[in-house]
Amino acid sequence: MNLFRLAGDMTHLLSVVVLLLKIHTIKSCAGISLKTQELYALVFAARYLDLFVHFISLYNTVMKLVFLASSFSIVWYMRRHKIVRRTYDKDHDTFRHYFLVLPCLFLALLINEKFTFREVMWAFSIYLEAVAILPQLVLLQRTRNIDNLTGQYVFFLGAYRVLYILNWIYRYFTEPHFVHWISWVAGIVQTLLYADFFYYYIMSWKNNVKLELPA
Repeated sequence: MNLFRLAGDMTHLLSVVVLLLKIHTIKSCAGISLKTQELYALVFAARYLDLFVHFISLYNTVMKLVFLASSFSIVWYMRRHKIVRRTYDKDHDTFRHYFLVLPCLFLALLINEKFTFREVMWAFSIYLEAVAILPQLVLLQRTRNIDNLTGQYVFFLGAYRVLYILNWIYRYFTEPHFVHWISWVAGIVQTLLYADFFYYYIMSWKNNVKLELPA
């Protein structure tokens, strides 16, 4: 654990809090991609298969439970809650996210740290997380109607990955034999996907204007 890792975890947690705040208080999921939320639920389910068989620390276990519970509860709200589901923009959220799942699974079968079920699922979750934001970014480009909470949610989600890259750089220079190419490459790809959004988010904040992405 280091400052960058802790800041990354807290920023990731903050993104979830912002999204849940939007859903619970406003009773709206407008501008939020159900496809992305389903992908994240799958990411955490595949990654945390070791939850009850491999104890690392209380902090680690609590964070796993929080991300699992929050991701599945968000999907439930968007699909089943009688008020929230009415605000879901299914007409614009049409990205075929299942086309992301199979290539990521195939890649995990080919490139993994160890060919065991848990390690393949871990690699699958890393690859899938790298591209899970795509339906959300496409939805925002199509609607061009981005409220403050949605913008903050996506920004914090991207910022968490940037902080994790700083964490990896720090650990590379301070820990011997710290090499994780799967996480590194996938993390860089994920961060690059946010680059365009970051630019327009920062410019809208700097100029004090409403955030809009180009169509």
